[in-house]
Amino acid sequence: MLMISPRMASGMQEKQYMPSLLSFFIYNPKFGPREGEEEKKILFYHPIEIEKNEKIRNVGLCEAIVQFTRTFCPTKPAKSLHTQKNRQFFHESEENYWMVMVRLCISDDSVYGSVLQQCYSMYKLFNGTFSRAFEAGGVELLTQKLEKFFYRYLQTLHLQSCDLLDVFGGISFFPLDKMTYLKIQSFVNRVEESLSPVKYTAFLYNDQLIWSGLEQDDMRILYKYLTTSLFPRHTEPELAGRDSPLRPEVAGNLLHYGRFLTGPANLKDPDAKFRFPRIFVNTEDSYEELHLIVYKAMSAAVCFMVNAAVDLNREFCEQLDSLVGPQLTMLASDICEQYNINRRISGPEKEPQFKFIYFNHMNLAEKSTIHMRKTASVSLTSVHPDLMKILGDINCDFARVDEDEEIIVKAMTDYWVVGKKSDQRELYVILNQKNANLIEVNEEVKRLCATQFSNIFFLD
Repeated sequence: MLMISPRMASGMQEKQYMPSLLSFFIYNPKFGPREGEEEKKILFYHPIEIEKNEKIRNVGLCEAIVQFTRTFCPTKPAKSLHTQKNRQFFHESEENYWMVMVRLCISDDSVYGSVLQQCYSMYKLFNGTFSRAFEAGGVELLTQKLEKFFYRYLQTLHLQSCDLLDVFGGISFFPLDKMTYLKIQSFVNRVEESLSPVKYTAFLYNDQLIWSGLEQDDMRILYKYLTTSLFPRHTEPELAGRDSPLRPEVAGNLLHYGRFLTGPANLKDPDAKFRFPRIFVNTEDSYEELHLIVYKAMSAAVCFMVNAAVDLNREFCEQLDSLVGPQLTMLASDICEQYNINRRISGPEKEPQFKFIYFNHMNLAEKSTIHMRKTASVSLTSVHPDLMKILGDINCDFARVDEDEEIIVKAMTDYWVVGKKSDQRELYVILNQKNANLIEVNEEVKRLCATQFSNIFFLD
């Protein structure tokens, strides 16, 4: 399918309108079913200074919209509402628990619908489900948890930085040779055997995942927390492999560069606090509450998850530090050295004529050459925002059908945008070829698939 985009007439210097969060609220219609009890439905409302009657009116309107749309499709109520002034997004995160986000009129429903779902996933990661909190302490405990989490979390929600990667919520995997991967697997097995309380482990390098023992959906939201929140707060200079002067010289030397990113800031501090954040995983079945220990050496980070019933004291942390620190330091150096060798073999990178985003729905793998930096507050891309908008539009078209398909868009400038969907995989390519025609663009994308995705099947 070929589409011509009327947008893109503006120059790259054009300022973009900043989308704004107007309101965010959570309600349960079962908590205030009778007239005069409407306020009981509201479990959380931002901004807090909104007058009570307006809150009740806004929640009542959303409830009415959801109920009205159920008459057309009982299993799929409304997900969004467009008005002249704003857009509202609805998400039933648990049965009868509704989350609503209202923002100024900017397009890309799929992006902000996904952001709303991520809000719930992030809450659930650190607090468990709404229904568990209600069962444990009623509405009072639930509202306390919601207020404590969302008043702080919403301050980190920069809607202007959200784009197609937020729709995917994928994981960037670090490319490794087999021998180094086996070293990491062996390291994880040794640590889990030596530290028996450790139930799950995840290993990352350079903010990319290498190994995880968690279920995909749990790792997906934990990965987002690590890469957009925790790691950016603990940045440090990268060390450069085996030749680094900072690396311990003697084999077996206990010197290392490991440190806790959660828990004690300094093990030698007599007043160190051994408190770790708690996370909830497998909430659909076994519902596990775990301590989250994040330990880092150079550019390698390991997450150890321990049953919340275990007392993590100074003795345990010192044992972990002495066991993991030296091994992780050596591993980080080996990974860096192997990565640099592979880069020298492949030669200097040339600036390609195309940029792409790839996502695999089966293993959540994503790769982007469009994004130079992506955190919770910043999405630094190398293309114009209008091109990102076209990518979002193509993704919406893909979501409407189950079949494999290809869409090619000619923008009003020199750009072509191509989307390919095949066998649970999606590829989006942006080409800057001024005088190219449809056949030449198609051939260029085929060459890209052959060089970058030679082991992945894309339909022609």
